[in-house]
Parts: sequence; structure tokens; C-alpha cells
Amino acid sequence: MTSTFHGLETARRAMMTQQYALQTVGHNIANANTVGYTRQRVNLTPTEPYPNAGMNAPRIPGHIGTGVKAGSIQRVRDQFIDVQFRNEYNKFGYWDTRYKSLEKVEDILNEPSNEGLNNQIDEFWKALQELSLDPSDSGARRVVQQQAVAVAETFNHVHDSLTKIQNDYKNEIEVTEKNINTLLNELDNINQQIRETEPHGYVTNDLYDQQDNILDQLSQMMNIKVTREKSGGNANSVAEGAVTVTLINDSGQPMTDANGDPIVLVDGTGESAHKSLAVEFDEDDPFVSGFTFLDEDGEVAVEIDLDSMPRGVMKGLIQAYGYGDDADSVQGVLPDMISEINEMALVFATEINNVHQIGFTKPDINGNVELGGLFFDLSAMDGGAGAASAITIHDNIKNLDNIAASGVSLDHIVDGQKEVYQDLLNADRDEDYYDNIRSFLEDGSNFVNGQPVAYEGDATNASRLADIKDAALAFGDSSTTIGSFYQSVIGDMAVNTSEAKSMRDNSEGLMHSVGYHRDAISSVSLDEEMTMLIQFQHAYNAAARNITTIDEMLDRIINGMGIVGR
Repeated sequence: MTSTFHGLETARRAMMTQQYALQTVGHNIANANTVGYTRQRVNLTPTEPYPNAGMNAPRIPGHIGTGVKAGSIQRVRDQFIDVQFRNEYNKFGYWDTRYKSLEKVEDILNEPSNEGLNNQIDEFWKALQELSLDPSDSGARRVVQQQAVAVAETFNHVHDSLTKIQNDYKNEIEVTEKNINTLLNELDNINQQIRETEPHGYVTNDLYDQQDNILDQLSQMMNIKVTREKSGGNANSVAEGAVTVTLINDSGQPMTDANGDPIVLVDGTGESAHKSLAVEFDEDDPFVSGFTFLDEDGEVAVEIDLDSMPRGVMKGLIQAYGYGDDADSVQGVLPDMISEINEMALVFATEINNVHQIGFTKPDINGNVELGGLFFDLSAMDGGAGAASAITIHDNIKNLDNIAASGVSLDHIVDGQKEVYQDLLNADRDEDYYDNIRSFLEDGSNFVNGQPVAYEGDATNASRLADIKDAALAFGDSSTTIGSFYQSVIGDMAVNTSEAKSMRDNSEGLMHSVGYHRDAISSVSLDEEMTMLIQFQHAYNAAARNITTIDEMLDRIINGMGIVGR
């Protein structure tokens, strides 16, 4: 038969277990606003019934319950939703970073606007057209000069602003690299604590929360896969274990090293040390030349091809800053835009200079003229500067009379050479085209009295300068006008920006949707906790009342029985 005090022990267990549950509810309420906290619950299980099966077990009608116990305190978490959230968070991190980089470029170019490069160049063409109407007008020459200054300064501003943004991205890459390495180190330390604690039967819920917070942050930086590693010893059945973190590609497949093994950043088993990210920058030019992971000795353990970098914030930053195996293969949002602006400035300035050098200056008081000199100065390119950064108006143009608006007078070319000159003008625009014309104009034997003559009212060369607006010029392997080239640059950027924004908004929507479901499961609901508080409080009070009832029963037995005949 059972002990007389059996009911007391059953009620005591009930009180203690309900007290644990109340304490857990209080812990949840206290952390209702704690970022990253996962609500916890007590898993209540009945204790072993009496008696145990055996030859000498007392003969009673069935097992008698012995109460309840707190089997474990467990986090309420859905790991499958965690995987979904981190996947969308990773996509959002990449596309948001890419969109912001493109948006910054759009802000710098500021198109369409009155202050943008396109408008400044259009104003320059208009000034040349006005000059072609009256090349003797000093006011028109002044406007050409000032518009040329505005174009050069706008090129300078765009180039310098893009370069500054690029330098800022380098700093951001370095900060993100340190952040990733700090997270990897912290995760490895938490894994170590979990491996040391779980074998003793403890469930380290607070460490699991820290672990998940770090994994969320890492998933935004790089595309990762998380695998749980169960602890040995006397680990509780609800213990979650340490985590192994591996890199995966955009398709969700593991990225491998040179030996074909998965790239493990953090080993949950503790058999190998965690790796550290190292982003390598070129010493001479602004671009990333290497993306590697180092072992505990600082030696390169894994080298990842730059075109195969794992998706995330870090990839978005590197693609914005620029990357490549060498200076000739650099690609990225900012280097591509800087390269295109430099190419545009070089083609624009070179063509203006070429045409300007086959015209003639305003005649002096003696009627003497000179061949036009350089209009734009690109000499700073000799020091390695880009054309957009180097371009300025040449010192020649500071004297308004040196703007070569006039063409040579055909009447002063000797007989037989007029046709030669016309043939030179109508020849194919190869690399020697302007040199051949200039050589002809420099040869005094081609002119009556041994020197060319140009008139102040002639606007032949001013018209040629203005006509450059509609001339098809060579940009790399293609041929187009300066305006069309710039419009294609702006158009491509707009398409890329629109794509990045669309992808960012889509991934953000999915991320918030999955995050909402995750919070519905894991976050603390004060209404639900208050309901649980009342439930466990009533159970606690009922257990206390049970003890009172049993105490009254025992009092009757002890003090009210066996007193007959006294």
C-alpha cells in the first residue's frame, strides 16, 4: 500500500513545478522588449507512477500517480522558419546594398537637371552655335569660354564625387570585414560554452538566443547554411547543440575548396578552429583583388573566386567598390561609371581639341592669324589621373581672341592645292585625319604670300565645333554621338537601379512576412503570458489547498483516532 504521506509529496511536487512555470512566465514578461529574446516554456511531465513493476510489488489496483515534474525549460522556436528568414535576409542585404550604391551614383550624376553634365554640355553646344552666328562678338566668345569652364568643372565634380564615394566603400568593406570576423569569433566561443554545458543535462536557452542573433547577422553579410551538432554525455533531449556554419552559393549548394570539401567557417564539433575573412585590396589601384578565409595561424585556408563570392552585404559592397584579378579586368558599379565618365571626357575633349586646332584665331591689328591651339588641357592625365578629373580649359583659351572660330580663306590657297585641301576635309575620319589637315595648314607653300589667311567674320570652324554635337565618335568598339553615349550610360544605370530596387522591395516584403510568422511563434505575447500566469497561479493555489486538505486528514488520524477509553 502507499505511504500515509504520499499525498503530501504529490502536492509538494505540484507546488514546486507550478512555481517553476510561474518563474518562467515572469522571465518571459521581463524580456518582452528584449531584442532577440525567444519565449520559453516549461515542459511538464508526470513523475513515475507507484509501484514499479516487480515480483515484490504491492498488490494494488493499478498504478497510482506520484505527481508532476518540470522535464525541461525549452525555447519556442521553429528552425525551419529561421532558415527561411535568413535566406530572405541575405537577399535583402545584398540587393539593398546594391540599390544604395546605384542610388548614390544617381544622386551624383543628378540627371535630368539644370546642374547635370548633360545640360552643361548642351549649353556649351548652344554657345558654339551662337558664336558661329557672329564670331567677331567678344560676348559670344566669353560665353563659350565660361561654358567650357562649366563643362570641365562638372566633369571634375562628377569624377571627384564618384572617387570619394568609392573610398568610402573601401572603409565600409574594412568595417564589415572586422564585423564578420568578430561575429565568427563570438559564435565559436558560444559553441564552446554550449559543448561544455550541455553534456551535464542543462539547456542553455540564453546561449541559443545569442547564437541565433549572431547567425541572423551573419546571414545578412554572407550566404550561409547552419547545421546543428548534438552534444554527447547526459545531454537533455531538447538541447539544441552547437552550430556548424558553411558557405553556400546563390542556388543553396555548398561552396567547396580546392579539394572539393565544403567551406566550413565555424565547426560546431570543435574539431577545427573558426576561419577569418580577409579582403585583399590592390596596392596601386582602387579595387578588391582577393577574397580569402584564413586559418587560426593567419595562413590562407580558402581562396574564393571573385566572380563566385557568396551573396550578401559584403558582396554588394565589393561590387560597388570594384573587383578584379588585375587593373585591366576591374568591374563594379563605381569603377564602371568612373571609366565611362573618363571615356566620355577623353573623347569629348580630344575631338574639341582636334577641330579647334584646324581653325584660326581672331586676327590681330595687323591681320595676322595663328592656327588654333588646344582648347582643353588633359596634361594631368600624364600623372595617372582620369580624363574627367584632369580636364580643364587650356591657358590659350583664357585669351578670348585665341578661340579658333575662323576657317582658312580658300581664296588664299595656291592653285592646285584647293582640291587637295577639300580632299583632306572629305577623307575618312581615321587617326591621321586631323594631323593631315593641320600639316597642310602649317605648310606655307600651300598659300599665297606664304601664310594662311582667315577673316574675323568667318565662322567656318565655330560651325565645325558646334557640329561635333551630332558627330558619330568612337567609344570603344561602338560609334555614337556624345549625347547618345551619355544617355545610354544614364539609361543603363536607371535600369540597374530599377532592378535593384524591385528585388530589394520583393525580398524585403518576404523577409517581413517570414519575420512576422517567426515573431508570432517565438516572441513574447503579454496577453498570452498573463493567461498562463493565471493558469499556473490557480494550479499552484489548488496544490496548496490539496496540502491543507491532506493535513486535515492526517490531523484526524493522528489526533482524533485511538483516544477511546482515555
